Amino acid sequence: NTFMVEKKKTELYQELGLQARDLRFQHVMSITTRNNRIIMRMEFLKAVITPEFLLILDYRNLNLEHWLFNELASQLAGEGQLVTYSLPFEFRAIEAILQYRISKLQGRLNTLQPQILETLEALVDPKLLSVDRSKLHILLQNGKSLSELETDLKVFKETILEILDEEELIEELCLSKWTDPQVFEESTSGIDHAEEMELLLENYYRQAEDLANEARELRVLIDDSESIIFINLDSHRNVMMRLNLQLTMGTFSLSLFGLIGVAFGMNLESSLEEDPRIFWLVTGIMFLGSGLIWRRLLSFLGRHLEPPLPPHVPAVLKKSQPAAGRAELKNNLKAETFGLSRSTLTNQ
Repeated sequence: NTFMVEKKKTELYQELGLQARDLRFQHVMSITTRNNRIIMRMEFLKAVITPEFLLILDYRNLNLEHWLFNELASQLAGEGQLVTYSLPFEFRAIEAILQYRISKLQGRLNTLQPQILETLEALVDPKLLSVDRSKLHILLQNGKSLSELETDLKVFKETILEILDEEELIEELCLSKWTDPQVFEESTSGIDHAEEMELLLENYYRQAEDLANEARELRVLIDDSESIIFINLDSHRNVMMRLNLQLTMGTFSLSLFGLIGVAFGMNLESSLEEDPRIFWLVTGIMFLGSGLIWRRLLSFLGRHLEPPLPPHVPAVLKKSQPAAGRAELKNNLKAETFGLSRSTLTNQ
């Protein structure tokens, strides 16, 4: 039965036997027990669980109507994931809230994953000479959302792990065990409700761990793609710098031999300007000299930009480490016994 109740906070915590701070909204995740009540905070979702009912506070501000009226009823009726037999009401309520939280985290991951993969595929393209700034902006926003998702998953796992590490907390979550005599008899006769609660929490801890691994793989993929993008940009930048350097050397070569034309262009008289062959001779010398100097500069540039060859390893260094140690020992002995014969050195 699902219904809505409007009450003041003072009346509500007095009716539930809680403190005012227990109903205070805090955007954190926690699972605590007080006065045979379970208080669950899932950031924006806050619930109070008793052995008889589940109370969701301020659901209208959280847009939970669809979940409350369409999905929650079937889960509370016993259609959860771990239900193998009839468990008390608080088990189904805790499972429903944890399942809702995990589904929200899974939905966020399913939304981010195709967007990130599509953006990375568009960015990691060796044919592109520049990076699309709009794609980088989208990747930055998706990376921020992924970091927030990783933080939420980490908090979710830590909260459940704190309960799993304390047996007393697990026992306190089994509300019906201490209020219903029949449930207490079942727990003593072989059906351990604390163990069932531990299995339920471990199940959602594993689901959160799987989501965290998927988010971690996306993070690694983003980091690797950023490295590839930087490598491609550096490669294109090196090509542009090389081309700029070649053009600069060509301009320098032409300018150097262009001084000859400057000299002949001055208003000075000489006997050379009377010969018609001098023009072609000087022009040919200018272009030939400029080409030779440019070619020389290019060869110099190529020698200094080529990757160095690996150093040659002598055959002596390829021997095993004990042999190298013996050779070093003999050399030391040679240094210490300078002036002795070769046979004496070998004996030492």
